[in-house]
Amino acid sequence: MMMKRWMERQQQQQQSGPAGTDIAYGSDPLQHLDFWHATKANGAAPLVIFVHGGGWEAGDKDMARGSAKVSHSLERGYAFASIGYRLVPSATVEQQAQDVADAIAVLVRQAATLGIDTRRIVLMGHSAGAHLAALVGTDPRYLDHAHLRADALKGVILLDGAAYDVPRQIAEGGTFMHDRYLEAFGTDPARQRALSPTFHAAAPNAPSFLILHVARKDGTAQSQQLGEALRKAGTPAEVQGFAGSGLKGHMAINRQLGEKDYPATPVVDAYLDRLFA
Repeated sequence: MMMKRWMERQQQQQQSGPAGTDIAYGSDPLQHLDFWHATKANGAAPLVIFVHGGGWEAGDKDMARGSAKVSHSLERGYAFASIGYRLVPSATVEQQAQDVADAIAVLVRQAATLGIDTRRIVLMGHSAGAHLAALVGTDPRYLDHAHLRADALKGVILLDGAAYDVPRQIAEGGTFMHDRYLEAFGTDPARQRALSPTFHAAAPNAPSFLILHVARKDGTAQSQQLGEALRKAGTPAEVQGFAGSGLKGHMAINRQLGEKDYPATPVVDAYLDRLFA
């Protein structure tokens, strides 16, 4: 019930801005994305692609609409896309990750028309979307199936995910999301590991990761563990924490990112400046 109320608040707060251009990347009604053209770009623009959260079972691409992430990205000369994907239980997490990769592929194929610089694409996700972004950035089978290489992404930005190591999260994450994790990932340890970005940290990976979290115990531990695994494998990964606890902090890093006075905004800006230079 708490998660449902959170999703309703997110959608109410973040659907008031201008809609992007709707682009279908599959036949299912949820296999659509919204695209916003860069407003200040000289030539082909860098692209930030966002994957929404919602516990793998809820949410949609419209959750980015009206958010500071979109307006701030456009002001900085970036194009922005928000991916919708099929939801559990009608789809599996494996299919969700493939949806993300397939949406990226459609944007790459339409780059000339959309004004996108395919050498400068960053994937960003929040919560369950952070897990999916991390999975696509570490397990090459999803991009491979979409006929893309791992370096189709210049980098990956993760916002307060907590399922990078699924077996550990189920064992240590408490009761709040426990049943939802089991519905999404099942009880088979082999499948749980196969859907854990931390266990895919060996190369090839996306070239760079920025892993952000708030002061939640599980999110902090999961973020640090993923960062360590990536760095051990030779993939640059910066991990940084911010104030904010519980569901309120978890919501804030998504809702307020892009606001100039939110502490994570300049960190993301500096990261993108380096990648998009």
